[in-house]
Amino acid sequence: MEGNIKNFEKGRAIALLPIGVFLVIFLGAGIVTKDFYSMPAIVAFLIALTVAFIQNRELSFNDKIGVVAKGVGDENIITMCLIFLCAGGFSGAVTAAGGAESAVNLGLSLLPPEIAVVGLFGIGCFISVSMGTSMGTISALAPIAVEISEKTGFDMAICIGAVVCGAMFGDNLSMISDTTIAAVKTQGCEMKDKFKENFLIVIPAAIITVIIFFFVTRNGDFSLEEELSYDVVKVIPYMLVLVGALIGINVFVVLIGGIVLSLIVGVATDAFAINQIFTVVGGGVTGMYDITVISIVVACIVSLVKEYGGIQFILNIIRKMAKGSKGAELGIATLALSVDCCTANNTVAIVMAGPIAKEISNEYEVPATRSASLLDIFSSVGQGLIPYGAQLLSAAALTGLTPYDIIPYMYYPILMAVSAVCFILFRKRKPQTI
Repeated sequence: MEGNIKNFEKGRAIALLPIGVFLVIFLGAGIVTKDFYSMPAIVAFLIALTVAFIQNRELSFNDKIGVVAKGVGDENIITMCLIFLCAGGFSGAVTAAGGAESAVNLGLSLLPPEIAVVGLFGIGCFISVSMGTSMGTISALAPIAVEISEKTGFDMAICIGAVVCGAMFGDNLSMISDTTIAAVKTQGCEMKDKFKENFLIVIPAAIITVIIFFFVTRNGDFSLEEELSYDVVKVIPYMLVLVGALIGINVFVVLIGGIVLSLIVGVATDAFAINQIFTVVGGGVTGMYDITVISIVVACIVSLVKEYGGIQFILNIIRKMAKGSKGAELGIATLALSVDCCTANNTVAIVMAGPIAKEISNEYEVPATRSASLLDIFSSVGQGLIPYGAQLLSAAALTGLTPYDIIPYMYYPILMAVSAVCFILFRKRKPQTI
């Protein structure tokens, strides 16, 4: 098989055919049906994997199985999948214990009425970082955004826009977000280091977003009539996971500790009975099955594409365009944004683009934390702006709007992209340590 590998060192465009097949099937189904979620991503990926196996008769079927097994068995792929499942278990346990509801109500109870829309953005940031899910944040806060719009007279679109902007803040920062897990494991860096790098890049965008929302809605006034009940104890598991990850405790220890504490809190507060503890954890774990299986199948595809010379072909193109590490970082950013626009799923985009980004970062000495941050940031930029993405579709469905009504108020994703590009162009670089 070594002789065949040498034949692909120059790269081959045809090796990218499986990825092209996936995009045609997935995007084509979305365009024809006008529903980009009518075609399950896993089905499109399995078809693409079949194409990858049919390609290149120079390798036997058994050789291809060996290539796939090696790709799936990579330490980072296995670790990523296990973290997905642990994060799902934590999410299921803490949500069943009432942690999500308490976190939302706690934030809303602290909301100054004069800055209701700014508060929606701020609470969205807090909730998304705590929960690790932009979709969960939107689902929790959308009804509140509707109420604020009705009572203040502000356009519904700007209220829900603030919610989605806040949701996208935590989507690429939270320690238990599947995008963060994918970015960190594909690039081979620590979560706390990626968080610090990521935070420095996005915080200017968040601050400017607050200022814009403040000036646009500064004359608003709002008060919630219903009582907002919350229990600070139920929010503690979120804080434990966030602080534990930031100080560098092993992510498995942090997540398992969060699960145990959430179960204790849930049973102690009668949120669920002790005989339901395995059910609530299991429900969260099964919620991560899709992304886990997709990650495995994508690893299979990418390993064959790489073996056939596809990734080398992309690297050769980027090598011609990139002028040093700045060009390499812009290449990673463009790659992440482009793949997300094609897949309409930022986690899948990171899983697909991650191996290519890793090759680029190694060749141009881009720090792994920077590469992981750029993958996460620019896939979130795309996800926060494409009208067929789950976030905007969900926000529109919950408020009776269309994604196009909300997009003009998506200040944060746009500013996040601007901030990241500025960091690429003007920030001093440190050599990558291996």
